[in-house]
Amino acid sequence: MFTGIVEEIGIVKSFDRNTNGANLIIECKKILTDIKIGDSICIDGVCETVTKFDNTSFSVNISDETLLVTTFSKLKTGQELNLERALTLTTRLGGHIVSGHIDCKAKLISIEQLSDFYNMEFELEQNFSKYIVYKGSITVNGISLTVSYIKNQKFKVAIIPHTYNNTNLKNINIGSYVNIETDIIGRYIEKLLSANNNVSKESQISMDFLKENGFV
Repeated sequence: MFTGIVEEIGIVKSFDRNTNGANLIIECKKILTDIKIGDSICIDGVCETVTKFDNTSFSVNISDETLLVTTFSKLKTGQELNLERALTLTTRLGGHIVSGHIDCKAKLISIEQLSDFYNMEFELEQNFSKYIVYKGSITVNGISLTVSYIKNQKFKVAIIPHTYNNTNLKNINIGSYVNIETDIIGRYIEKLLSANNNVSKESQISMDFLKENGFV
């Protein structure tokens, strides 16, 4: 699990496709300070497992499914990627709970530079807007952000200068795609509600039950 607080920007050293996906090598510094084989690293929002590392970089193997769902199929040498190590039991949860399991991609359709921050508007590639709520959390390229607007398949987020300057959001342009992970809590609620038909009336979870108990 992760928090959506980017620790470092890594650089793609190599990206090689193979018959079972791809191998990705990323150059970085901070992430390597306590890295181990088998560690989970959030790479632009995608949870990947460290397979090799040295003094300047680490490697991960990317599956075909990940290439299909995420922006990784378009990776290029020299590209910047947001990196975050898995949280620990003593880590402050500064963002929100992030699993590193991407739901879909979204396209940047507008960017507005204001005096001290940026408004970015994205359009979802698939119908995942039901999991996005106004003032709720969303993960964009591994960054924990707050939704400032949502309508149909479009949503906006406000980017403060620190986030803009210390992540790869500063490199994306109109038409660029990003990885999206919606808030995991909404998906669990949907699963519980959809299971109502398979349980007794007494044990069903309804919207009234969730409201009465402070979940929504």
